[in-house]
Amino acid sequence: MTRRISVAGKVAVVTGGASGIGAATAAALAAKGAHVVILDRADSTQAADALPQANGNRHLGLRADVTDSMSLEAAVAAVIDEYGCLDVVVANAGVAEAGTVAVTPIDALARTVEVNLIGVMRTVHATLPHVIDQRGHFLLVSSAAALKNVPGGSAYAASKAGVEWFGGSLRLEVAHKGVSVGVAHPAWIRTPMYEAQDKIDAVREGIQRLPWPFNVVTDVDDCAAAFVAGIENRSRKIYVPAALAAVDKVRGVFTGRLWDIAVGLRASSTVPALEREVSALRATEPA
Repeated sequence: MTRRISVAGKVAVVTGGASGIGAATAAALAAKGAHVVILDRADSTQAADALPQANGNRHLGLRADVTDSMSLEAAVAAVIDEYGCLDVVVANAGVAEAGTVAVTPIDALARTVEVNLIGVMRTVHATLPHVIDQRGHFLLVSSAAALKNVPGGSAYAASKAGVEWFGGSLRLEVAHKGVSVGVAHPAWIRTPMYEAQDKIDAVREGIQRLPWPFNVVTDVDDCAAAFVAGIENRSRKIYVPAALAAVDKVRGVFTGRLWDIAVGLRASSTVPALEREVSALRATEPA
């Protein structure tokens, strides 16, 4: 049985930790006594300074871009200089953009995969030797989107499904070294990313039409609590909401032919509506 982790006193890196799920997870780890390092493209110094203090922990905010391995390696070197070790990595940084393949620029589709999937690979590669030294833990953030097929999020779903399968293989590669790997499947979480998509009528209506539990919207602090509990227990999978665990066992229902037929009955009207709305929004964006 894999030993449980107490995060108190551990050094934990959270990518994309300046906002959203990353920020809430960083705060939850800090509240339990972890030394938390926020890695983010934005200046994360203030975010790190605002983290809870417990058991003498100290926090650090560093600029890093998960699409740039040199940036990540420099940040990891700074972490080792500051703390001497690295125990936990939460590969959370991600982007999402509503729209179909037809109305989304190819560069935007490719960037979604570059950040969400390749960014996780780069993060793991840069941190792996140090996590091995500590017999530590990785938490890779996938999504409920990896459990089902729906129109309007092809690149996002592909990237998150890739994270799941990458994590599964990684788990087998490092288990004998004492390292554990968890994959998280959050559905809709109240974050700035969710709020931005919820403003698009076609997206909001699409969420409401999804079957339970895919349509559940979870508070970000509840999501963070589930993530931290999963880290402490070295959980193989984390589901937010927890009911997605049952869905995962029968995911073939939500990726099979009958599902295609059921969703396809609405797609002839919902997809054009989404494309019109997204195209209109893009037309108002600065060049």
